[in-house]
Amino acid sequence: MKGFFQKAKAELQGITQQLDSNAAYSGSTEPSPNQQRDSSDAGHHLRNNIREPTTLDIMRYRYHHGTNLGSVYVIERWLQPSRFPDGAEGSSELAAVKAWVDKIGLDATQRKYEDYWDTAITKEDIQWLVNKAKCTTIRLPIGYFDLPGRKFTRGTPFEPYAQVYNGAWYSIRKLIARLREHSIGVLIDLHALPGGANNQEHSGTNSGRAELWSSTSNRALGVSCCEFLARDVQTGSNLVGIQLANEAEWDAPGMYEWYDQCISAISAVDSSIPVIISDGWNLNKSIKYSLGKNSVYAKQPTAPVVIDTHYYWAFTDEDKKKSPQEVTSEVYSKLDELDGKEGSVIDRGASQVIVGEYSCVLVEESWKRCNETSKEECVTKFGQTQSKRWQDRAGGSFFWTWKMDWMPGGEWGFRAQTDAGNIVPPKHAILSQQNKITLLQKAIRERDARLHGAREAHVTYWRRADPNGKYEHEKYEHGWRVGYQDAFAFLEGRATQGDRIGMLEMWVLKRLRDSGYRGGLTWQFEHGLRKGIQDFYNAVEL
Repeated sequence: MKGFFQKAKAELQGITQQLDSNAAYSGSTEPSPNQQRDSSDAGHHLRNNIREPTTLDIMRYRYHHGTNLGSVYVIERWLQPSRFPDGAEGSSELAAVKAWVDKIGLDATQRKYEDYWDTAITKEDIQWLVNKAKCTTIRLPIGYFDLPGRKFTRGTPFEPYAQVYNGAWYSIRKLIARLREHSIGVLIDLHALPGGANNQEHSGTNSGRAELWSSTSNRALGVSCCEFLARDVQTGSNLVGIQLANEAEWDAPGMYEWYDQCISAISAVDSSIPVIISDGWNLNKSIKYSLGKNSVYAKQPTAPVVIDTHYYWAFTDEDKKKSPQEVTSEVYSKLDELDGKEGSVIDRGASQVIVGEYSCVLVEESWKRCNETSKEECVTKFGQTQSKRWQDRAGGSFFWTWKMDWMPGGEWGFRAQTDAGNIVPPKHAILSQQNKITLLQKAIRERDARLHGAREAHVTYWRRADPNGKYEHEKYEHGWRVGYQDAFAFLEGRATQGDRIGMLEMWVLKRLRDSGYRGGLTWQFEHGLRKGIQDFYNAVEL
């Protein structure tokens, strides 16, 4: 087996050399005599900073097939009742830590928590993620109390218990590094914010109030949390992204103004870090916001902004009336809000959505409506339909959830649903090494013919549509070459298992910013870039 992988690695290196990526990224293609420069574009070309995708680029912009970590660094009693002492009241992180401190004291509680963190994720767990689940990314819920230093809990309900969390961030960093060794990225989700972004127990307390939005001090502390995470990325955590809030309340006052503050704080430290915002249960509004943020023409470097939305069919009275078949049919229409908002970053900005939480759970009333179909078949259809829909329309999806007392978790369990084949990874993730090599070789053989065909079709179209127009078709060709090579680099997987560009709109935004092109005929570069990516995936049949 070892010899096979060494041979495969050597073949991949040879393929890379054949593709000659330097030519793709140099932008040195010479225009043909009929290609004229549009004077309106003069003075709008900045330095070309396009380089081959780095490992971190790939981990951030690939399709994220993943799961939420579970009740590890933010406790939820329904998932892990074992984290509470007998007779404890409440169901939140604060309720648990208070009950333990009252019972055994600060020092013993600290040791108890640290012992749990050290053993929560085993080597075998990670091997399962890699080999069976084909997981690329973990959405890791944390609380502000998990960050290092008493400044993060001062003046909050967690201040008396700060000592318990002294080792939390060290543990989180250690887990991030362990996952990274296996090419699994981590999206840090500020699940529990000061005061709470919503009134639920997963915000850290049982207060029943969302007090982030109404408190100046809570909002300021939340911004400080984001800034800390951004600075920590520079010390080697290499996060896939930072999520500002989880399930923000509907129409929370000042939510987008607070997002602005957090994004500015992160961008001032490192504008390359993807920032994930909660849609606040209003996807249309958040799409409009993100389009404004993700402009090629930003006045100063700004982090790419991605939207997190959640889908459940188990909580409303309306959902209880639906059969599993009716619910499954609804999945096909989810994310339709993106229609007309994708495909032209240069014109309107970029909008990218990830599904940060979903499950295979329906209420018992719904399962009883399976009719002649078995529940198992209904669960399979529901899960597989979600997998396909999210892979078709989202930049990633994260099942809720993984770690809990009652593993493998039934319809709430990533382990259970993956092992049953109900949640399925993307097609590229299950390619054998040899099949991947064969497809990459096919892409190389077809590259020149596909480039010629794409370029001729593009030039011919514009000659007919606008015979007197002035164009820079070399920008289209440059974009095509970059797109084809980018898609190749993602699938090749020199430092990952081989991936697909999933965060496509964000990647196009990045490449437009990298290109140095501004104004005028920059759209030709974008058209070429998208066509090159599409042609690569057509070549490898993905």
